[in-house]
Amino acid sequence: VSKPRSSSSPKCSFPRAVDAGHRAVIFDRFRGVQDVVVGEGTHFLIPWVQKPIIFDCRSRPRNVPVITGSKDLQNVNITLRILFRPVTAQLPRIFTSIGEDYDERVLPSITTEILKSVVARFDAGELITQRELVSRQVSEDLTERAATFGLILDDVSLTHLTFGKEFTEAVEMKQVAQQEAERARFIVEKAEQQKKAAVISAEGDSKAAELIANSLATAGDGLIELRKLEAAEDIAYQLSRSRNITYLPSAAAKRKKKIIGISSRRKWKFGEWRDFFLSWMGNQIKVNGGDTRTEIPPL
Repeated sequence: VSKPRSSSSPKCSFPRAVDAGHRAVIFDRFRGVQDVVVGEGTHFLIPWVQKPIIFDCRSRPRNVPVITGSKDLQNVNITLRILFRPVTAQLPRIFTSIGEDYDERVLPSITTEILKSVVARFDAGELITQRELVSRQVSEDLTERAATFGLILDDVSLTHLTFGKEFTEAVEMKQVAQQEAERARFIVEKAEQQKKAAVISAEGDSKAAELIANSLATAGDGLIELRKLEAAEDIAYQLSRSRNITYLPSAAAKRKKKIIGISSRRKWKFGEWRDFFLSWMGNQIKVNGGDTRTEIPPL
């Protein structure tokens, strides 16, 4: 940040101009610093007797880094950015009591004091979650303190906020532990859901077995006969789609051909296989006297 410098010299020119955004304080060799602040424009001065001291009254930025401690004794690195300018009417007092480099003499000290005072009221977690509140409190206290030195603060912002290495590592370890706890809880919930699903499935199987037993007790072997017919139909469908099956390679082929009335020299269709199995199972029931436990002979 550039320092406001006096543009006067022992050999003062006549007349003297003040640029835009600047103000001048007149030093008289006989009467000292004048209380009147000279504004922008061209002004006439008495050579050798009067000397102008020009101040830049525009807003200028300044960054102030501070290392301080929080309420829970954690080291905090804070950088504060300030836009400041002097009060025009108080320029003679500023020049007399502080000097032209007033920003170097005032801002670092009062900024450090205010930041240490405000940050000490919050712990490390609150400095992150309540950063807006911290910034507002710093701005209010710093603006009030700077006004006693004749300075106006147009803006105060917290641009940088970090913690010590140990605290950062502790926060990372805490986050990892929380993620592992969440993962473990998910595994437990998943196991409980699987347990409930297994119980429901077992109850369903038990109910199905009970219904089948009741059906067998009520209808006798009719359900078994129905399942055999469905199995025969499925086998016939599978054999009809096979390219390698064209005839029945067994001694009972002639008898079976008589039942369905087709020749074994051509490939059987699905309907022919189905009719064959249904007819064969009907004959087996008649021969065995209603005993349906007779197995189908291999083809």
